[in-house]
Amino acid sequence: MRNHIIKFSVLVFLFLLIACKAEKSKTKENDSLPEDSPYLGQKPPGFIPQPFAPGIITTPNWEYSGVFSPDMEEFYFLREVADVEGNKEQEFVVFKNDSNKWHETVISSRKGQPFVSPNGKTIHLGKRYMERNKNDEWSEVKSLDTPFKDLPIMRLTASSKGTYFFDEFKQDFTGDIRYSRLIDGKYEQPKLLSEKINTGKSFHPFIAPDESYLIFDSNREGGYGDSDLYISFRQQNDSWGDPINLGDKINTKAWEASASVTPDGKYLFFNRIVGSKEDGNVDIFWVDSQVIEKLRPK
Repeated sequence: MRNHIIKFSVLVFLFLLIACKAEKSKTKENDSLPEDSPYLGQKPPGFIPQPFAPGIITTPNWEYSGVFSPDMEEFYFLREVADVEGNKEQEFVVFKNDSNKWHETVISSRKGQPFVSPNGKTIHLGKRYMERNKNDEWSEVKSLDTPFKDLPIMRLTASSKGTYFFDEFKQDFTGDIRYSRLIDGKYEQPKLLSEKINTGKSFHPFIAPDESYLIFDSNREGGYGDSDLYISFRQQNDSWGDPINLGDKINTKAWEASASVTPDGKYLFFNRIVGSKEDGNVDIFWVDSQVIEKLRPK
């Protein structure tokens, strides 16, 4: 299983480094979705994680990193498809609620792992990003400059203050999580989080909008198998508490990773490898976010 996660991490990182392909600009209306419905018309889950939108988002193929926009009217994710020759490639997709209809658009080939900033003005793609213009359209893909341009970032998320939390993937298949605050309009030099969180195998951070907690995945002693999801709550002295495993309803012997909480705070989204070690497939799951509140210190 360790080889499986290493292989997956390498593929993720390589896709961040390759040259971007031309945009495909392919849109279609999905008539199978109810009109004017939240969460793409899906029945919300309870405390047992469920695949998100089976047959629409979650399929027998590979889907990864699903996130909503702050207004809950757009859902972004990555998926793997085969071209006419059977070669697999990854594409960047959005489902958008427009005039009470959900429309599916293939934005482009993969540019990075998506995360929409809490103010909805930026979509982060690892070390790349796009900005909304006055016509509510995304700009061309840009790249972060100093002090981030030389860092191998897989996933970057931002708080409402604009603080960045991101992972740093290293060539020896290890990784740590760093943060950088926005001070007087400029980002400070990124700093490593404490050893409580960083064990050399910590990836894909999600920072709560109010910075009260951090969710990340890590392969460490005491887990349920492969990479598990952990949460660390900010303490009164501004330090981070000991990471807490999200438990055996969320984590399994398989690989769980890349979590986020919907902007309305109601659901936790994450990814899981399902199937055998050799033929495992990556799917998007969701679960009631009260699983977080049950772990929050009183």
